Amino acid sequence: MNKLDLVKTLAQSANISKADAERGLVSLLETMKDAIEVGERINLVGFGSFSVIDRAPRVGRNPKTGEQVKIPPRRSVKFCPGQALKQKFF
Repeated sequence: MNKLDLVKTLAQSANISKADAERGLVSLLETMKDAIEVGERINLVGFGSFSVIDRAPRVGRNPKTGEQVKIPPRRSVKFCPGQALKQKFF
């Protein structure tokens, strides 16, 4: 499912226009992005949580040449499914 499919489904299920559904979705995604950028954890009960994790530096390897490459530390986003989502799929 892509963004257009999500907007269409949201508009149909909420009985609103596609434009309103898109504005709501864009607003939600921007709010989530802003929260994640400052390191906040986002908890959506029944769905899951998004959090920022710090990845340690490590040594990788170029598979083509076998050369060792230093991979610097970085931040990443982690999704952890909630209990209801786990029970439904796992």
